[in-house]
Amino acid sequence: MKNKQFKAVALSAALSASVFAGGVQAQASVDSILKVGEAKTAQAVASQQRIDKIADDTSKLLADFKVVNKQIDGLRVYNAQLEKQIANQLVVIEQLEESIENVTVIERQVQPLILKMLEGLEQFVELDVPMYLEERRERVAQLRNNQERTDIPVAEKFRQVLEAYQIESEYGRKVDSYEDTLEIGGQEREVNVLVVGRIALMYQTKDTEISGAWDQSQRKWVELDSGEYRSAIRKGIRIAEKQASIDIMNLPILAPEAAQ
Repeated sequence: MKNKQFKAVALSAALSASVFAGGVQAQASVDSILKVGEAKTAQAVASQQRIDKIADDTSKLLADFKVVNKQIDGLRVYNAQLEKQIANQLVVIEQLEESIENVTVIERQVQPLILKMLEGLEQFVELDVPMYLEERRERVAQLRNNQERTDIPVAEKFRQVLEAYQIESEYGRKVDSYEDTLEIGGQEREVNVLVVGRIALMYQTKDTEISGAWDQSQRKWVELDSGEYRSAIRKGIRIAEKQASIDIMNLPILAPEAAQ
C-alpha cells in the first residue's frame, strides 16, 4: 500500500515537473514571439517615419518647384519686355547717330554763317551812331573770342550772336541817357548823353553850358546853339532818367533826306 502511494506521489511529482517544464518552455516561446513582434513594430514605426519624412520632403520639393516655375514664367515675361525695350533703344540709337551726323553737317554750315553775321554786326556798330560805342565794341569782341572756344557749342554761339542783334534792335526803340567823356573844344569833358532811338544823339556838359549833337552825315559831334536847345536837351535827359513826365521836345533831328 505504501508503495502504491509512493508511486502515485512520484508520478504526480513527475507530472508537475513536466507541466512546469512545459510552461517554462511555452513562456519562453511567447516571450520570443513578443520580442519579434516588438522588433517588427519598431521597424514598422521607423519605416513609417522614413515614409513621412520622404512625403514631407516631396511636398516641400513640389512647393519649391511650383515657386521656381512661377519665377521662371515671370522672368520669361520680363525678358520679353526687355527684348522689346532693347529693340526700341536700338532704333533710338540709330536715329541719334543719324541726328549726330546731321548736326555735324549743320555745324559746318552754321559756323560760316555766324562769322558773316559777326562781320555784319561789327560793320554796323562802326557805321551806326556812336551810342554806347565801347559797350557795343566789347560785345562784338567777346563774341569773336567765343568763336575760338571749343567748350561752347555752335548752337550757343549762334544764340549769342542772335542776342547781340536783338540788343542792337532795342537800341533803336528807346529813350535813354548815360554819362560819357567827349572831346569838346580840344578838352575832355564829362557829359550827359541823350539817346532818342537812332533818330537823335545829343550831349550836354554837366554844367549845361555846352550842348551838341551827332551829325551822321559828317560822322562827328557838332556844337549846338545852347540858347535854342539847352532846355530841351536837359528836359529830355530828365525824361530819360524818369525824373520828368514825357512831353514834346524841340530836338535837333536831321530830316530823312539829309540823313540819307
